[in-house]
Amino acid sequence: MTRTGHGGALARAGRALRAMVAGGVLAVAGAAAPAAAEELDLELVLLADASGSIDDAEIRFQRRGYAEAITDPAVLAAIRDNAYGKIAVTYVEWGSYQSQEVVVGWTVIDGPDAAARFAEALMAEPRRAFGRNAIGAALLKGKELIETNAYTGLRRVIDLSADSANSWNGPPLETARAEVVASGIVINGLAVLCRHCSGRPASYVLEDAFAERIIGGPGSFVITADSSATFADAVRRKLILEIAGQTPMWDYADR
Repeated sequence: MTRTGHGGALARAGRALRAMVAGGVLAVAGAAAPAAAEELDLELVLLADASGSIDDAEIRFQRRGYAEAITDPAVLAAIRDNAYGKIAVTYVEWGSYQSQEVVVGWTVIDGPDAAARFAEALMAEPRRAFGRNAIGAALLKGKELIETNAYTGLRRVIDLSADSANSWNGPPLETARAEVVASGIVINGLAVLCRHCSGRPASYVLEDAFAERIIGGPGSFVITADSSATFADAVRRKLILEIAGQTPMWDYADR
């Protein structure tokens, strides 16, 4: 009797221990399981030129244009009219291949309050990107940011602004562009012809160079900002097209 009772106690203890172990494994597995990605209409990386041709006043001017555009009622209406009514945006300034700096991290824009917070954060940060153009490195940074974020967008877009289509260091632009497009990310461009005022490149047509070397993917396009007065409007029009998933009806689309 004593032997039988002792065996029963051991069996009960063994079952309890196995239950505790199983529970612990499940708890650890539950803790390690990643959270589901938030679904939304668009993942958008804004890659803004901060290379050597851009001085601090132009950095502020450029940021102000994006801040005004993201809070514009027409842009907010475009966001609201989509399937989920929200997008995720991050703003990155780029210079050399060693200098791509996230100015504002991934932010969900789902209305005026979120847009205002994004704009405020954008204007508050100091400049941190410098150096000679490395557009290939900038594009790959945008790809990395999209592929490692916590969102699942119906569309994924990198939007690169620059006053030049030259890439002087870092990964070859052609190779980087092909890698980004192959991953299912669309590249759009903002060709900046004048800020204060750098003007047009002397040896080539900037919009043509953007179309041939930089943009890519279904529905990709280039918009031109041809003066300081029209910069914010160009950004606004570009954002509306990207948010709505539309392509402009002019020569530099679909190239």
